Amino acid sequence: MTSEWAWTGRIDGTDPEQLRWHQVVTPYRPGGDPGACVFVGFASDEGVRRNKGRQGAADGPHALRRALSPMALPAPLHAFDAGTITVTDRRLEEGQRCLGTTVSALLDAGAFPVVFGGGHEVAYGSYLGLANSVAASRGVAAPSTAPSRSKPTVGILNLDAHFDLRADRVPSSGTPFRQILEADDTVRYAVIGISQPSNTAALFDTAHRFGVRYLLDDDCDPALVAAFVDEFLAGIDLLHLTIDLDVLPAAVAPGVSAPAAYGVALAIIQSVCDRVTASGKLALVDIAELNPVFDIDHRTARTAARLVHRLVTRHLA
Repeated sequence: MTSEWAWTGRIDGTDPEQLRWHQVVTPYRPGGDPGACVFVGFASDEGVRRNKGRQGAADGPHALRRALSPMALPAPLHAFDAGTITVTDRRLEEGQRCLGTTVSALLDAGAFPVVFGGGHEVAYGSYLGLANSVAASRGVAAPSTAPSRSKPTVGILNLDAHFDLRADRVPSSGTPFRQILEADDTVRYAVIGISQPSNTAALFDTAHRFGVRYLLDDDCDPALVAAFVDEFLAGIDLLHLTIDLDVLPAAVAPGVSAPAAYGVALAIIQSVCDRVTASGKLALVDIAELNPVFDIDHRTARTAARLVHRLVTRHLA
């Protein structure tokens, strides 16, 4: 776990109405403020390398922190940074287990974890954290003394141009959701933004076999997306939201491992974030595939930061 501090920026003052993110984020210590947001970095593009994508996503966590730092807060809040888990020497699986342990501890402490990837292999590590947490056994996305009568249903909503259901023997950024569904058949998985030209017929067949719900990028108008999200939320108790930035058009998000020729409009993606936050079921968020090497004018980092800003400020409100 590394902890290079990236939270710096302009200071207009220290009054509540003058605060920016870099002024409120402090290093995480166990036993802190229950219910607060805790950022965790996952510096990995080993999964992207294995999936034959363009590398550079390991620098995503630092770039995302830098982009979020100067954004102005609508109201004071508490947020923490638990550092970055770095995958070295191609030991992806070890890094995913470490991320899972970290996320579990945060959830069990009542925190709201937001994980900055890294390639989309981050999603499997995030899932391990939720699956092995006390929250996943009692069915609440916040501290509670009233346990559920039965094990809650976990849903994963992926905003992505790809299913990431590959059958490769070696785990990669293209396999996380197949790994999850093969390990736990109670998890419900849905995807918004699937690009037909970016997914083979075999992957569509796999999605149908696993009962995956999805919306094609062509079908992502506001009404259809809202109905899709509401129906999915109605059938689950806890939500893991995972955002692969390649769901956005390449003009908005050029700095990703696989830029989208078409993509889903930012306004639609933001509306999904608003809807899942309002549901009260959101337990965990991860952001994947930010690749600063190819990020023109830091567009992708700033867009990702805007989504994180929106999610966290509304969730904590």
